[in-house]
Amino acid sequence: MALIETKQISRIYSMGDVEVKALDNVSFTIDKGEFVAIMGASGSGKSTTMNILGCLDSPTSGKYLLEGMDVSKMGRDELAAIRSKKLGFVFQGFNLLPRTSAIENVELPMLYSGMHARQRKNKALEALNLVGLAGREHHTPSQLSGGQQQRVAIGRALVNNAPIILADEPTGNLDSKTSVEIMELFVKLNAESNITIILVTHEPDIATYSRRLMKFSDGHLISDTTRGMQ
Repeated sequence: MALIETKQISRIYSMGDVEVKALDNVSFTIDKGEFVAIMGASGSGKSTTMNILGCLDSPTSGKYLLEGMDVSKMGRDELAAIRSKKLGFVFQGFNLLPRTSAIENVELPMLYSGMHARQRKNKALEALNLVGLAGREHHTPSQLSGGQQQRVAIGRALVNNAPIILADEPTGNLDSKTSVEIMELFVKLNAESNITIILVTHEPDIATYSRRLMKFSDGHLISDTTRGMQ
């Protein structure tokens, strides 16, 4: 069974009297442990696809199956539970709380799970160690470089042991050297922890770190290619 399967999903937005078809009958599967890059020009449908995969939006028609469950039919509470347990999010802007330490930022997804404070702290330290930030746990975002802030964000995405990381332009605010470091971290997490990574990028050199490249144009999946190990 595929980890992710979309069956002819379409997403139509109404803008006044005009209907915009952001996605048009898109079907694909993603297996556990894949590293997929999604590319396309602005308005191609890549961000809409990412939002649907992240349970932040629902298709107008078609089905989205996550581990065999029909996510497209779920209500708000069920979708929130899926996001909490199955998905980790990494954004271009890091989305860290500015006056909060690295460890407290990483602990955030666990605050609502009823987990004991000591266990939360231990898991957060483990996640920070995994992303190479051991010893920086008490630094606030302003005391960290852009690359370190993104590592905190990746640690936060990992802390609930989510099997899928969705990364939206994760290197968009980083210089080229730091971008390489972050992408190498994703490659390592994918290879060593078998975490499925789905990454949206407009940069071809960033996409080369993935094993599979999906290209979108005008709401259609126009190419889907897999390459061997780097």
